[in-house]
Order: sequence, then C-alpha cells, then structure tokens
Amino acid sequence: MEEAAAHPYVPRDLKLPGYVPITMSMSSILAVYLGASLFVVTFVWFLLGRKKAHLDRLLMCWWAFTGLTHMVLEGYFVFSPEFFKDNTSCYLAEVWKEYSKGDSRYAGRDSAVIAVEGITAVIEGPACLLAVYAIAKGKSYSYVLQLAISLGQLYGCLVYFITAFLEGDNFATNSFYYYSYYVGANGWWVLIPLLISYRCWNKICESASGVETKIKKKIR
Repeated sequence: MEEAAAHPYVPRDLKLPGYVPITMSMSSILAVYLGASLFVVTFVWFLLGRKKAHLDRLLMCWWAFTGLTHMVLEGYFVFSPEFFKDNTSCYLAEVWKEYSKGDSRYAGRDSAVIAVEGITAVIEGPACLLAVYAIAKGKSYSYVLQLAISLGQLYGCLVYFITAFLEGDNFATNSFYYYSYYVGANGWWVLIPLLISYRCWNKICESASGVETKIKKKIR
C-alpha cells in the first residue's frame, strides 16, 4: 500500500491517514471564493434589493453572503469528515485543506469545531437566507431574526476561539496563517454581527417604546 503523504499541519504528530496534498494554490482558492461572493452580492444588490434603502441592501448582501458560506462551505466540512483524503481536486475539499493550515482542528475533526460548524451550517445558514427575505419584504420579525442570528454567530465565534485557547492555541502552521486565516477570516464574523446586534437592539427598543407609549395614551 502506498504511504500517505506528509501533511503540513501543526501539531506535526497529527494523524491523518490517507492524506492527499492540496493541489490548488492559495490565490486560486481565494479567486474562486471572491468571484462567487461578488456574484452573490451583485445579484442581491441589483435584483433583490433594488427598491430598498442602501443600508438594507448592504444587510441583504451580508446575509446572503454569510448564509451561503455557512451552508455550502461549512456544510461541506461538517458532512465530509475525510476531506483531507480527496484526490479529485474538489474545490470545497481544497478550501478546507488550505484553511487547516491556519487551524488544524478542522483536518483533525475536533469535536468542538464540528459542533459549532454543524449548528452554523444547518440552523444559522438557512436563517440568514430567511433574513434576506424578511428585509426584502419588510417583515415585522426582521430585526428579531437578525439579532438572533448575530448573537448565534457571536456565540459560535466565542466557543471557537475559547476552545482553541484552552487547548493551547497551537494549531497554525505559522504566524501568517494564524493571523490571516484564524484571526482575519473569522474576525468579520465578530465585527459585523456586533454592529448588526447593536442596530437591531436599538430598533427593537424603539418599537417597544412606541407601543408602550400608545398603550399609555389609550389607558388615559
């Protein structure tokens, strides 16, 4: 039997029997991801959100982008436990082989990562697409839904970072992958949900205050 190729991940003694080296370059992987993301954002901005205010259109673009990322990329990871053995140059497998250079817990199938990504892909992903619909149609539950998803994303990021810290935070091949993949790529799912949560909280409070004022006037 042919011996599996040595993997590039840390820790070096991580067991990945049958590992097949990545075939796509980092630039190629990013080009495909950015190109697909640009297509989604352009579609939502010009077709689905053309009658909405600019901020609502931006939010629709974000929810479409993050929802499809959760469902397609993260969904593939959750349901493809042996992606590191893929020898067909499948793009999704290549993405996770590359990303594992920044966090080898993905290649090693860490239970905490699987749990977080599973919830994100199966629950938060479809909810994000529902948020696109809710904003487009002006549904009354739009702000509550966006707040709930954002809090879920923040909680997932907290679990993701805290478990890595508790386990030694030594899962990146080098500092470049640590800061560009582990920190940089995930940082957007901390910053943007924080901003959306703040906005939605204020909108919900304004609405509740308005209802309360109307009730008081009726009582008087």
